[in-house]
Amino acid sequence: MPDIQLIKNRSDIGAGTRGSDMGIDAIEIAAINSGNDYFTRFDYVDVDTHNESVYNKVRNSFAKRIAHVREQCERVSEAVSKSLAEGHLPLVLSGDHSSALGTMSGVKKHLGDKTLGVIWVDAHADLHSPYTSPSGNVHGMPLAAALNDDNLEDRVNEVTPDTEREWKGLQRIGWDGPKLRPEHLVFFGVRDTETPEDNLMARNGIRNYMVHEMRYRGFATCLNEALERLSDCDALYVSFDVDSMDCDLVSRGTGTPVPKGFDPQEATQILQALLQSGKVACLEFTEVNPLLDTKGNVMAETAFSILDAVTGTWLEQL
Repeated sequence: MPDIQLIKNRSDIGAGTRGSDMGIDAIEIAAINSGNDYFTRFDYVDVDTHNESVYNKVRNSFAKRIAHVREQCERVSEAVSKSLAEGHLPLVLSGDHSSALGTMSGVKKHLGDKTLGVIWVDAHADLHSPYTSPSGNVHGMPLAAALNDDNLEDRVNEVTPDTEREWKGLQRIGWDGPKLRPEHLVFFGVRDTETPEDNLMARNGIRNYMVHEMRYRGFATCLNEALERLSDCDALYVSFDVDSMDCDLVSRGTGTPVPKGFDPQEATQILQALLQSGKVACLEFTEVNPLLDTKGNVMAETAFSILDAVTGTWLEQL
């Protein structure tokens, strides 16, 4: 019987602000303060980081620190694929969202020719490439890399040959080619996008269940519809970015907070329903930044309460 293995990835070099590297520790502190032994119950792996590279001069404004992000994604990919090969279910706790490309690559490496579905619970689409990104922060690019879609139709940046080479290397991690097809990507809660991302989503028919739609139509209806859409996928990867939640209601303790998101109970309901499908091979929590939390450690405390609840749901499926 498979068991859950925690993969702790304290990297924050793909983000625009520092501090998400401390997110895992903040979540662990939240568990300790609540008297919960969660982090002593599971085997875990610590992934080495390149966080020292934040002190290096940024030489490319369209894909900042991309060489080190690529190396970090390679490390995460290896950790995830090894975990799956050993019969575990990897539960990845990450700093910033750029390394989700590594997670997806590791799952795809393990699946091989089997079909991967991705469910992205996030305020952001993360569909930029170096050719379209207004910020150059690679945590806004993991899905474009996973889809192998440069979105040259909406190109606004002229990238250097070095950056182009690193970007192509990022896209080849774990599996030389797309990790998933656009029809096998589903968004929940995405509400802060730029025009290039909107265009890419429209061209590819990528489904986004927005907060107001789910409240109007009903969470169960939307979740069942999404799972039916992904029914021909052999395994699912679920990525939960805490900025999918309403920053005004919960906390601004995340790199890019956005209002009008899910409340914690809704986020828990989404993740539990997905895990109850029995098809989730990997789950990731990301983007807790305690340095930006103006309420103490509320974002990490909220993330941990959700993590603890949904882990129980996942274990029930085993």
